[in-house]
Amino acid sequence: MSQSNFVMNDQDITNVSFFDPEFYSHLDNPNHANYERIHRFLLHLALCHTVIIDEQEVDGRTKITYNASSPDELALVNGARFFGYFFCERDNQNNMLIKLNNGKTESYELLNVIEFDSARKRMTVIVRCPNNEIKVMCKGADSII
Repeated sequence: MSQSNFVMNDQDITNVSFFDPEFYSHLDNPNHANYERIHRFLLHLALCHTVIIDEQEVDGRTKITYNASSPDELALVNGARFFGYFFCERDNQNNMLIKLNNGKTESYELLNVIEFDSARKRMTVIVRCPNNEIKVMCKGADSII
């Protein structure tokens, strides 16, 4: 499926409301000192999850909604989407496609998932990035992280 067929608008994004002109000025300026940190954070939100995509045809285009194991996980992935880091597909080869706020689409190979449980109080994903680097991403309870 071509990413240009995806419908993405504010009505598709639930549980997110945010406005900070200074944050947006940092996010929109690749030369800003905070840009890389913001990029890594939003990419982390777009990749570190077990969200399932639900696709529906709407007026000849594909509308994507998310199904998540918890409202928190849904809110985090929708937060990334709100800022333009759109998790748009997980294919049969475990590649996660992320459409970035600059219009580029990147593929991250999902190598492993250590799912959240009450003992660990965190979840972890291991991905191979487009530049072939392997990254470990973790999210969870403040007291554990």
